[in-house]
Amino acid sequence: MLRSLLPILLLTLFAYVGYAQEEPAAFTISGKLEDADKRPVPFANVALYGTKDSTLIGGSTSDENGIFKIAADPGNYFIKITFLALREKLVQNINVAGNSVDVGVVAMVSDARNLEELVVRGEKSQMDLQLDKRVFNVGKDLSNIGSNASDILNNMPSVTVDVEGNVALRGSQNVRILIDGKQSGMVGLNPAEALRQIPGDLIESIEIITNPSSRYDAEGEVGILNIVMKKNIRYGLNGSFTGTAGYPSNFGGSFNLNYRRKKVNFIANYGLMYRDGPGRGNSRQEYSSADTSFVYESNTNRNRSGYSNSVMVGMDYFINNFNTLTGTLSYRNSQNDNRSTLQYRDFDFNNILTSTVVREERETEPRTNIEAALNYKKTFERKGQSLSFDAKYILSDETEAAKYNEFSDNDATRIVQRAFNTEDERNFLAQLDYIHPLGKDGKMEVGLKSSIRQLDNDFSVHQQNEEMNWIILPNFDNMLAYDERIHAGYAMASSQFGKVFVQAGLRGEYTDILTELKKTAVTNHRKYFNLFPSLHLSYKLQDAQTLQLSYSYRLSRPNFRDLLPFSNFSDSRVFRSGNPLLNPEFTHSFEAGHLLNMEKGTLLSSVYYRHRLGVVENITSVDSTGFTTVTPINLSTGDSYGFEFNLTYDPAPWWKLTANANVFRAMNQGFYNDKLYESDTYSWTSRLSSRLTLFKSVDFQSSFNYRAPRRTTQGRDLSIYFIDLGLSKDILKGRGTVTASVRDLLNSNKRRSIIENAGYYSRSEFQWRPRQFLVTISYRLNRSKERPSLDKQGDGGGDED
Repeated sequence: MLRSLLPILLLTLFAYVGYAQEEPAAFTISGKLEDADKRPVPFANVALYGTKDSTLIGGSTSDENGIFKIAADPGNYFIKITFLALREKLVQNINVAGNSVDVGVVAMVSDARNLEELVVRGEKSQMDLQLDKRVFNVGKDLSNIGSNASDILNNMPSVTVDVEGNVALRGSQNVRILIDGKQSGMVGLNPAEALRQIPGDLIESIEIITNPSSRYDAEGEVGILNIVMKKNIRYGLNGSFTGTAGYPSNFGGSFNLNYRRKKVNFIANYGLMYRDGPGRGNSRQEYSSADTSFVYESNTNRNRSGYSNSVMVGMDYFINNFNTLTGTLSYRNSQNDNRSTLQYRDFDFNNILTSTVVREERETEPRTNIEAALNYKKTFERKGQSLSFDAKYILSDETEAAKYNEFSDNDATRIVQRAFNTEDERNFLAQLDYIHPLGKDGKMEVGLKSSIRQLDNDFSVHQQNEEMNWIILPNFDNMLAYDERIHAGYAMASSQFGKVFVQAGLRGEYTDILTELKKTAVTNHRKYFNLFPSLHLSYKLQDAQTLQLSYSYRLSRPNFRDLLPFSNFSDSRVFRSGNPLLNPEFTHSFEAGHLLNMEKGTLLSSVYYRHRLGVVENITSVDSTGFTTVTPINLSTGDSYGFEFNLTYDPAPWWKLTANANVFRAMNQGFYNDKLYESDTYSWTSRLSSRLTLFKSVDFQSSFNYRAPRRTTQGRDLSIYFIDLGLSKDILKGRGTVTASVRDLLNSNKRRSIIENAGYYSRSEFQWRPRQFLVTISYRLNRSKERPSLDKQGDGGGDED
């Protein structure tokens, strides 16, 4: 625990020292804000500007009594006061000489235009459609409160997360996951597990980018999921605190703080989480051939428990009105303790039990991730012109150490084994972006990016002999060195012609990847250059309707886990391995969308088509001993097309409905070992959510999720459905909220699949985490509950280049 807290203490000390070196201002400017009914106006933004050049000097927020106080040196100033539904107020001719200044009571008046829009919208939109992405504000969904990133993604339209944590978009797992628009080590080595370690309370929004433009990396067959973390730039000290408790064991706490003073903005957030995740599953395997046959059933009980804590500190330095420098340092540490008991029951073909074998696993899994990032942004007097530079260094370390104990009811021999799997990653990113306005409505964007990624993986399995000595199993012992260098450049232009908006771009990427199995001297060096065009068109049919068309060409490079020839050894009869010879997939993606804004809601409809080359699929094979191997290969060519819609509708001011569905057909065909593998499936996913506001301060939400069955090249995945419920109430005069929720009410979120292949039959069912109950309390410091925004939600995390 001390090792986990040490970086936090050091970062806090550095921030305090930096702040302490700044000389405090000599005087203050104070006052009180009141509305037309003489009531205090709390939590309004009060910004202080210099009269000479209108430079922002500092600012604060009014307290719950409407009183504000701003530190100021001698000089001439004016203040600007802003608050939702009230007109902006300027107080000018403030002269600070030898004394502090009290401007007295400042009267604020209602803004009728803002109030009218407030009635129509009621709150920040849950979905905001932009030219090349959809932005979802996650905070309004009660099922997201107290959750983690994996849970939140599972509630997004078109996104599914299976029981093992694998994320898919529109049915494909070849999706790129970013943090704040950039590649992050937080989801680098093992995205499924890493997403479970990110507290949902620190997430602001999710961006779904199904046809990314050329400014983004070409990586990701079906697109990009960008997780935008919470940030604050309000004046003074403000933030939020959240605590969660649940069953099965789910405890956590987080805070998100911001302090804005003159030219400096300090930000800090921290999240601590402990989870105890029980899971269970069962399967039946049957195999018959001329050489051998077997039948066995297995039952699995697993428990993944552990804690994770993450901290981020950063500072914005506003050099002047045109130059800003931002630095952040992040640290994340987790310690998991994984336990499982796997029971095999062997039968003959008369279904008579012949033996029972039990295999126990005890595994520890510590992870550490450190990221340092620097950003410089320069704007110009010409509106829309900007230059930015980003650099990031990522250092990650993960070690899996497991011990296995296997014994049988009809054999006194025990098998004792241990496995070690270490993964070390170093990653450096640098990118430069420039935007230049063209004419009245156009702009040109260009950029460069380089990334260097180096990983070392050492894997070995040892077994005890009769003399109690450890012997390495030669088939499970090697070291993989992975060296990836990607250099990219892009150019993109956009402009508006009447009701038509056009954006076209071209991205070039040079890839240099070297993989080496050091102990067996197997090397694979690949170099290739590709051009990736993108095109986006938008046409405003009417004020309430917009039509969008887009095309992009993308690739999906094999991830580290797919290349790794070794994997988890917990199941001694089923082994999942990677393939160091995997090649990337390439995808042509087309999409057309239509947005209809109605008086009480919005409807976004879209149709899409994807053509894929070199599709990677997991192939299951069985040898004569009954040992099953699952290996990814570049199997086939694939085509898929579908229809998707997202509907938001408010039948009444106190009732909000959201619904989304994705209906698609997927066709894959290819040969492996002279055998044809093909599939043709129709399937769909959907989510329906209803939210009621009762007694003005109580919200009740229910949601239903369904995933239809689908065929694969070797079998089929069966349907999944689950129901979530949530109830929240505002407390402490709107500064706090308490939320109670239940996830998977019917305990039905289970993965079920069937594999049938040349005499082999497998049926399996697994549930990673059963029904869970959560209670969350949040408190907002110097802020009331998030009020409606008159502006559309921005891009939040920026762009990935």
